[in-house]
Amino acid sequence: MVRIRLRRVGLKGQPSYRIIAADKESPRDGRFLEILGSYNPRTEPFTFQVNEERVYHWLNNGAQPSESVAMLFNSVGLTKRYERVKGGEAAEAVLKEAQEYYVNRKVNTKTN
Repeated sequence: MVRIRLRRVGLKGQPSYRIIAADKESPRDGRFLEILGSYNPRTEPFTFQVNEERVYHWLNNGAQPSESVAMLFNSVGLTKRYERVKGGEAAEAVLKEAQEYYVNRKVNTKTN
């Protein structure tokens, strides 16, 4: 089974994460199938970049997001957009809307 989860990167005490698709049994920082994006909780608000088209691909093929990734997806509206695509709305229109959301999102790049 494939999981969409976080992989920790960064220095000690300064974590940032990659959002990856990995086999359920592989360790947190072990083998993975594909890098889907990144997440930095140290900025205000958090920095979140993801390739939504690839996330939709993995979700359509049965991948399950971990609890933490599911909460992140909900906070940026990715889950609702995926449900719209699954319901029959054009993927191109939804991806364009997602792109506009990420561009308009104000993020201070200074870390805490």
